[in-house]
Amino acid sequence: MTRAPHQPVVAIVGRPNVGKSTLFNRFAGRRRALVDDAPGLTRDRIVERVEAAGRSVLVVDTAGLEAAPRDSLAAAVQRQARVAVHDADAILFVVDGLAGLLPDDEAIARELRRSERPVTLLVNKIDTPRHEARAAEFHRLGFRLRAISAEHGHGAWDALEELVAELPASAALPAPDDADAVHVAVVGRPNVGKSSLVNRLLGEERMVVSEEGGTTRDAVDTRLVREEGAYVLVDTAGLRKRGRRDRLGEAPSALAALRSLDRADVALVVVDASAGITDQDVNVLGLARESGCATAVVLNKWDLCARESAEERKRVREAVAHRVRFAPDVPVVAVSAQSGSRIASLLPLARRLHAAGHARIATAALNRWLADATAAHEPAMAQRGTRKRPLRFLYATQIGVRPPSIVIFCSDPTGVADSYRRYLEKRLRERFELAGTPVRIVLRGRREKGGTRRSPGGAA
Repeated sequence: MTRAPHQPVVAIVGRPNVGKSTLFNRFAGRRRALVDDAPGLTRDRIVERVEAAGRSVLVVDTAGLEAAPRDSLAAAVQRQARVAVHDADAILFVVDGLAGLLPDDEAIARELRRSERPVTLLVNKIDTPRHEARAAEFHRLGFRLRAISAEHGHGAWDALEELVAELPASAALPAPDDADAVHVAVVGRPNVGKSSLVNRLLGEERMVVSEEGGTTRDAVDTRLVREEGAYVLVDTAGLRKRGRRDRLGEAPSALAALRSLDRADVALVVVDASAGITDQDVNVLGLARESGCATAVVLNKWDLCARESAEERKRVREAVAHRVRFAPDVPVVAVSAQSGSRIASLLPLARRLHAAGHARIATAALNRWLADATAAHEPAMAQRGTRKRPLRFLYATQIGVRPPSIVIFCSDPTGVADSYRRYLEKRLRERFELAGTPVRIVLRGRREKGGTRRSPGGAA
């Protein structure tokens, strides 16, 4: 068994106020990084997974690099930005075409040359063809140069795809020593009890535990062998809302957590039950699902809730169920790392989730399921211009695991309503016991003579 390939990391670096965050938002497809004319607004690093040159890439936005930081916080931010250079597989070095070549740009260029990472120099704010001459003086920095406009998008994606296309193909990460070992990522906001939970699972104090949020900086893999099989526990640093990640190391930890999810089979999303579920808890769950991990929500510190009334405990559970209604199949288990209550149930649960995420379903069984599901609830007719035509589902086959991915051929994929996709996913989970794992359903048009398909498909 092999793990998911390592995803290349591309860091966006440069001095303050050259348009790095605008460029990051361009790649992210939405306003993730704060943008302002005041230099130094981006204090930490934020990460977005994007598709470029046919590959999944982690793009990292960084604080502006300065030769002489103003104070201790600025110095810490600078060290954090330099960690981004160290962690990256490739660099997008952004300069300001309107301001011209400055001494700080030359200082950063010297530092990047020492990094021995592939670098593309992006001369930003070249918004019209008549501004392109402004890029000429930057050739002296010695990097491959591209004139772009992050604001308008000119040249930005081409530069990223060109850089990513030149990176070596990502090798699959090695399998654990035991072929059937289950990789379990323990993720969540800072200070929800992740390290305490791992210590309980291990039965010893293997992780540093502190009341101060953000103690854990890097992902730490720990092997554990039980009677039912082997596990690899990954204790990741807390994922904190950006804007609150001002300490050195917290944003690099977010990158480590994302990478941990990419190579895990199962994610245990730890929530502080005594504080209630938050937007960031929901975001972490969403990240785990997007990564393809089978997932459970662990309500830690339930011993504190146990002191409350039964009505209050019921309210907490209902609030969690409401907030995670986008993933109603995800199991929710209440535990206490402090007292050890119900901790013993987590590893068997992880093994069941692993089995669901790696389930392989015979084509014959899939097609019996498809026939039963469509017979029990026929889809609405597909609209074709002014005419309506019945939708016909032809056959299904599995194309992958982690998560289970199913292709269904039908007469008109574009005519299948989202509600019917959700219905098929629900029936698929029920038939094949796939609770807790994401399921990907891809709809494709029926094959015509000559091997072409009648209409494009889509993923559920």
